[in-house]
Amino acid sequence: MKIHEYQAKAILARHNVPVPRGEVVSTPSEAYAAAERIGGSVVVKAQIHAGGRGKGGGVKVAADADEAAEVAGRILGMTLVTHQTGPEGKVVQRVLIEETLPVERELYLGVVLDRAQSRNVFMASKAGGMEIEEVARTTPELLLKEVLEPGAGLADFQGRKLAFGMGIPKESAREAVAAMIALVKAYDAVDASLAEINPFVLTTTGKAYALDAKMNLDDNALYRHRDLLDLRDLNEEDPLEVEASKYSLNYIKLDGNVGCMVNGAGLAMATMDIIKYAGGSPANFLDVGGGANAEQIRNAFRILISDRNVKAVLINIFGGILRCDTLATGVVAAARELHMKIPIVVRMEGTNVELGRQILKDSGLSFTVADGMKDAAEKVVRLAQ
Repeated sequence: MKIHEYQAKAILARHNVPVPRGEVVSTPSEAYAAAERIGGSVVVKAQIHAGGRGKGGGVKVAADADEAAEVAGRILGMTLVTHQTGPEGKVVQRVLIEETLPVERELYLGVVLDRAQSRNVFMASKAGGMEIEEVARTTPELLLKEVLEPGAGLADFQGRKLAFGMGIPKESAREAVAAMIALVKAYDAVDASLAEINPFVLTTTGKAYALDAKMNLDDNALYRHRDLLDLRDLNEEDPLEVEASKYSLNYIKLDGNVGCMVNGAGLAMATMDIIKYAGGSPANFLDVGGGANAEQIRNAFRILISDRNVKAVLINIFGGILRCDTLATGVVAAARELHMKIPIVVRMEGTNVELGRQILKDSGLSFTVADGMKDAAEKVVRLAQ
């Protein structure tokens, strides 16, 4: 689950990561009042679930409260397009009014799960304020890493090693190391899958601050953090993904034209791969799960074809817990209810497969039954074109 910058900073502050003074607002008049309370010049920052906001015009400095209200009025309601939003952009519904700081240096700090090592890794770089992916690609020697042992956090010696590796002066090192240790504590406390501070700044007065913050929370651990569910902003999520979550369906929208409905994450990934291999492009990842019933199948189908880019559908099911006859019953019901006009290719194997195929045949609907995954992929790609 993604959260906003202001929400991430609130979590960091609770764990003693230093953050600038700021308030989140949703109207120009609220922006004026917030800037008045903060005093002096402020930064007005659009709050959307995407990076690159500054380049898109979503981050502006205002000299005083009057200008803060004016700038907020321009940013609020705008469709902000960045390299992470896609061409459709995101509508800005709130802005963060924050104090300006006398920045001397911009650094990068981050914690992320490294699946190859089965460990969390702390990353740091003196090239702050830049896209860390670009730093890793062009100047990998500037990206420092420390592997974190489970439950141990970031050790003092690891923090000092990173601080001096980034060239942080001795007089600022203690505060910077404390912020790094606190960042890991915040990451662990909320079961995050990513926590980034970019940039992490040193001021001319020797202080350290998280000038920006990004956190992603592990959906699988949210049952332990019921309070964090309130941080979810449905306006920032794809409507079809939000709808799918209501029915415990694992759905991710992509930009292709072949809709996929599969049971099992591994089979779903393999299905997308073989569609690409056949020359097509998957429109989504959709795992209905092993224990789906006919009602879930119907809802999955409805969500899948709500994507206007979908020109053909591939249903790829290995019947185990989800029997093939249950799948076929749900698919037939959904196709009739939704008056399906687009072609549907079905590949199924496993429990009650013959009964499932008979249900499709007796439905009177024009399903294309495939013999194996390769045949299914070739047929659905051809039909989508």
